Amino acid sequence: MKIAICQLNYTVGDIEGNTLKILDAYNKSVADGADLAIFSELSICGYPPQDLLDYPHFIEKCGQALSQLAEITEDTAMIVGCPVYSQLEMGKKLYNSAIVLRHGKIHEVFSKTLLPTYNIFDEYRYFEPNHEFKLLEFNGIKIAITVCEDLWDLDEPKLYKVSPMEQLKPLGPDLLINISGSPFSYKHIENRGELMRQNALKFDIPLFYVNQVGANTDILFDGGSMFINRDGVIAEELEYFKEDYKLVNWQPDMSYQSHSHNYKNDDIALIYNALKMGIADYFGKSGFKKAILGLSGGLDSAVVTAITADAIGVKNVLPVLLPSKFSSDHSINDSVALCQNLGMHYETIAIKDTVHSFESLLEPLFKNTQRGVAEENIQARTRGNILMALSNKFGHILLNTTNKSEAAVGYGTLYGDMCGGISVLGDVYKTQVYKLAQYINRNGEIIPQNILTKPPSAELSPGQKDSDSLPDYDLLDKILYLYIENLLGPEAIIAKGFDAAIVNKIIKMVDRNEYKRFQVPPILRVSDKAFGIGRQMPVVGRIN
Repeated sequence: MKIAICQLNYTVGDIEGNTLKILDAYNKSVADGADLAIFSELSICGYPPQDLLDYPHFIEKCGQALSQLAEITEDTAMIVGCPVYSQLEMGKKLYNSAIVLRHGKIHEVFSKTLLPTYNIFDEYRYFEPNHEFKLLEFNGIKIAITVCEDLWDLDEPKLYKVSPMEQLKPLGPDLLINISGSPFSYKHIENRGELMRQNALKFDIPLFYVNQVGANTDILFDGGSMFINRDGVIAEELEYFKEDYKLVNWQPDMSYQSHSHNYKNDDIALIYNALKMGIADYFGKSGFKKAILGLSGGLDSAVVTAITADAIGVKNVLPVLLPSKFSSDHSINDSVALCQNLGMHYETIAIKDTVHSFESLLEPLFKNTQRGVAEENIQARTRGNILMALSNKFGHILLNTTNKSEAAVGYGTLYGDMCGGISVLGDVYKTQVYKLAQYINRNGEIIPQNILTKPPSAELSPGQKDSDSLPDYDLLDKILYLYIENLLGPEAIIAKGFDAAIVNKIIKMVDRNEYKRFQVPPILRVSDKAFGIGRQMPVVGRIN
């Protein structure tokens, strides 16, 4: 039996566009002689559709698209993902379903059993879990069809009370298909592959796994669809971060050689490609063409400039140098050198006089007070105002360049350097940003070496350095990772050998700056625990 794995990049809500993508891939699979073409979870509406699922007209349009696709099917069947009405008197009104289309009609419907409600997932908000376990009889082959989380129940202790494959295995399936919408995390790819391998081994069954690719706002999908032998060998693995297609000539009891990729352990390369894809899709799917950002001469803005230029083209990125009276000559020179290395046009707007006018305006109210953060932030907000004015005038989307370390401890200015349409580095720690810069320079200098070696500074006061307010980033990031990703409390972190005073200081900074993070733009998610919908903390409350 020939099975076509169709790994596509869908847009949430673009039912017509998604349907055309599915149709094109289906026609290719027909031309290739496929018996079955498989597509990812909720492929018709895009994943995750969130509260669009609450609108009846949205579900009706999904149903219409499903009928249109069904009408064109002949001997080659397809499996697509779509929300369908549950028709239940009690319970949720929708199922998250894998639907088999063949011979001009809806042939069979298989719905998702396990509905995740952790991290970025909130599926029980919308869907009713499946309670009916059956197989697809197809050309003499018995196929178990599951949806994403249905295969994520192997860990101990068990998160769910039912295991779909434990229910399906006694029915004697010859083949397992999983249609998925599994988001990217640089720690997730290897774990996901291993989990799929363990499913094939545990249930002694070949597995076809199809994942979506592309970015939908802040949630990134890396693809990496695969076919796994019953012995756990990854026989075919599709590309990461791009659309792909693979026709597998599957035969029962036949074992295939491994064709898996080897670059999955390179965290920084994965993060770079994920961010590049995230930027490209944010602009492409939103209909935006050009980006603007403040180029400070520092590491973060340099890295964002380079990645964005790679994602949407050098001519579509406008860096703006906004020097103040505290800006060093090398910061300006480093910024200019970066733009020259990239062949990129830039603008320079000095803000000294504008900042002075604000200070003069506020002087009657600020008199007899000591100069401090309020005055420093005038510079950041002046830059934000100028960048937003240019954004409004010319339709450029402002990129936020705050990294995760800064966002965690509130080392940024609301309505200043924290503004923007999308946060590129908000889920990337400062130590990782340095590694990203080195990756960008892997084939020659793009980011000037001086940017990599000089002490980080916001340059909002004379001689200012980040280390004046924060521990060294190497130490800071280790503590932040334990607190944010590993969910350890202060006592547990201190027990690992970290200084108690530093740990308590950092955690207090994280907790009391939740109100700032609540107001930042969407953050491209590359880790298991990003700020945003995957980490919902009270804005007002006492945590530690």
